[in-house]
Amino acid sequence: MRSSRVPDRPLPWLRGRHAIWALPTLLLLLILVGELWTGSSFRMIAWVVMVPALTAALTGVGATVLFSVLSVAAYLLVDAVLEPTAGAAFPDFLLVVVACMVSVAASGIRRAGERRAERLALAADVVRDTVLRPLPYHWGGLDWSALYVTADHVARVGGDFYDLQPSRYGTRVILGDVQGKGLGAVAASAVLLGTFREAGYHERRLRDVARRLEIRMKRQQAYARYLGQDEGGDRFATAVVLSFDPVEPGTVRRGTAGMDVVTLGHDPPLAVGPDGVRPLRSSGGVPLGMGELACDVPEGGGPRIVRDGLAPGETLLLFTDGVTEARDRDGTFYPLQEDLARALTDDPGLARPDRLVRYVGDAVARHIAGARWESDDLTLLAVRPLPVEPQREAFP
Repeated sequence: MRSSRVPDRPLPWLRGRHAIWALPTLLLLLILVGELWTGSSFRMIAWVVMVPALTAALTGVGATVLFSVLSVAAYLLVDAVLEPTAGAAFPDFLLVVVACMVSVAASGIRRAGERRAERLALAADVVRDTVLRPLPYHWGGLDWSALYVTADHVARVGGDFYDLQPSRYGTRVILGDVQGKGLGAVAASAVLLGTFREAGYHERRLRDVARRLEIRMKRQQAYARYLGQDEGGDRFATAVVLSFDPVEPGTVRRGTAGMDVVTLGHDPPLAVGPDGVRPLRSSGGVPLGMGELACDVPEGGGPRIVRDGLAPGETLLLFTDGVTEARDRDGTFYPLQEDLARALTDDPGLARPDRLVRYVGDAVARHIAGARWESDDLTLLAVRPLPVEPQREAFP
């Protein structure tokens, strides 16, 4: 199933509403004890203004109102016990009241902003799930796992894209990266995925699927120029598209799983297995949107297709440049192939798709920790043909 990076969780003792309420309660008690301990020589009770301010930063309006009332009541109680002079008490009392009112207003503004942020996050999740549709487990006869991390964690969707599309001609797989960032990159990735899902299902030859993607990218460039989006008019996308050979439903795959592969300005995938790591052959295609620059065009048009296969136990790892161009503090790029080769020597079971994606994602995170370089979108997709093809009808 699709995997995702899980955010750091708070410490166990900070979880829950009661633990959050404990902080302003503790602060209020400490101020009261400190005031009673120091006596009239040092008016520590004036620090009670920090209690509603802390509450406003942690909780909602209701809790802030409650602790504001408690703060005012605590001030009046201490004032009555210590009997300070009226001239000294009123300015401090006025300060406490004003601080409580400001804290309540600030809490209301903060909560309104949080609600807007939650709605925007929900909308971003809908956009992400529309562009990168959720895929079923063992979809298209493939054991697969993916990791999708955007450089903009607020937007939650970027220019990277991937998908699996079953068809009567075999399961088609794509992974790509649209040049640039922002809404233009998201729009380009969305239209390319839509084209892939249709062409991957209907077209018999992988070359025709790639040709349809090139045409769609050209149309997107023309559309962006018409809107006056200079960068969008020159935007391109790199991609890897492959097609696994079809298997009759209910039969067992024997030997190498054959597939056609086309690389369109993208790094070739890696075949990862117990015997090591090897890159697939590159077809040498140009990025989508730059088809006029292609030199080695086969008869009939379209990019060149190469033939390859996966041995039993091998997993195909597709990745974007957010992996290979991840740099540490010294500017050294992450050595993907070398690191995987070393890791497989210690643990051959790492070639399983879910473990492979998890390992590379964690390794990249460790590699870039503390680096000052700007991060890029990172996408990993690991696929392995299942021994038995599930008897399911492909979605149109």
